[in-house]
Amino acid sequence: MSLEKGNKKTIRGWMMYDWANSVYNLVISSAVFPIFYEGMTKANGREVEINGYKQVLVEAFGFEWINTSLITYIGAIGFLLVAFISPILSGVADYIGRKKMFMRIFVYLGSFSCMGLYFFDYQNIELGFLFYFLALIGFWGSLVFYNAYLPEIAEKEDHDRISAGGFSMGYIGSVLLLIVCLILVMNNESIGISKGEASRIGFLLTGVWWFGFSHVFFYRIRDTWDKYSVSSHILGNGFRELKSVYKEFMADLRLKRFLPAFFMLSTGVQTVMLVAVYFAAKEIAWPTEGDKSSGLIISILLIQLIAIPGAMGMARVSKAIGNIKTLQIILFAWICIVIWAYFIITPLEFYITAAMVGMVMGAVQSISRSTYSKFLPPTEDTSSYFSFYDVTEKIAIVVGMFMFGFLEQLTGSMRNSIICIAVFFILAFILLSFVPKDRVKKSI
Repeated sequence: MSLEKGNKKTIRGWMMYDWANSVYNLVISSAVFPIFYEGMTKANGREVEINGYKQVLVEAFGFEWINTSLITYIGAIGFLLVAFISPILSGVADYIGRKKMFMRIFVYLGSFSCMGLYFFDYQNIELGFLFYFLALIGFWGSLVFYNAYLPEIAEKEDHDRISAGGFSMGYIGSVLLLIVCLILVMNNESIGISKGEASRIGFLLTGVWWFGFSHVFFYRIRDTWDKYSVSSHILGNGFRELKSVYKEFMADLRLKRFLPAFFMLSTGVQTVMLVAVYFAAKEIAWPTEGDKSSGLIISILLIQLIAIPGAMGMARVSKAIGNIKTLQIILFAWICIVIWAYFIITPLEFYITAAMVGMVMGAVQSISRSTYSKFLPPTEDTSSYFSFYDVTEKIAIVVGMFMFGFLEQLTGSMRNSIICIAVFFILAFILLSFVPKDRVKKSI
């Protein structure tokens, strides 16, 4: 039994998962956790000079690592695992009609792992990394099933608007929780706790928020059809389901050409999102440590607030000129931003960069998701189709994170890693030019 397309309650319920999960992206990936991690490792690690740059070394897993390189490597391994398991599970989910069940598993894994980050300190650093790793798995693993519902709840002409609306809901919700976390951190002394303790309480609240609001989605969205019951042959049947979808996918020239462009695009965008705070903490000349902490938070809030009109505005642009041209406009803006970022030094320059990133960050994510959704053929196997999108994005993140971390480890500066990001955006722009505007079957 399929979902009713265009049902407002269903669409609002779907959007609420963006509201629920985006707190992870902001508090853990972008704002509070990176500042907490950088401060904790700097206070407890060993400061050295590498190629003329000051770096902090931390001991973990029997080795010494540059603190920011280690966190990027752990993230890359997590994304690689998600890229491996999500196609298998999506095939199984489509075969038995249980997308929501698999999504719920990842949501619970991620949200409870965020709560576990409350115990992250230098004495238990490996345990902290484990919770960080599992939270990442939960967040990104849930998205392949969540995104797969978009073509089931809305007509193609509404995908851009609804996708942008979901991201906008996420930006609003995550900013609200971030403000709560900031109040805790900035008033830690008045409530008798350290800044580190205040940050860890923020991680706990992130898990609770994610867990709680995700149930609005689970209440509004049902599994669309019960194709087969669970049996001992579920895994093999899931593989066959995925193989069948793969053959259909490879016969569609438009999908085949869009994904390589999306790969390059995601490598750049996701790397910027995941390392921006670490870059700013190390490469920007903040007057004091206090100015650095407050400045980083201000920049993150700036990005989130500007991303809302950016996403909604580009949804209107795409309706007027088409998705591919819109993505190319956004990519051109990204190229200019990254080149500019290589030269920035002062906090004011960083704030300007953050504002520019905000205008294109939400836009590129929402338009990419809706573009792929529009390109799909009529199908019930939406999870399997979106697993290719998901795997492409995760492998792109793995490549971007490893490249960024490796170049920093090699040269001693995160600034040198920015050059790679600009190259990825340029390649994405070029590859989008080869995507057919109309559906083309029987590719050569």
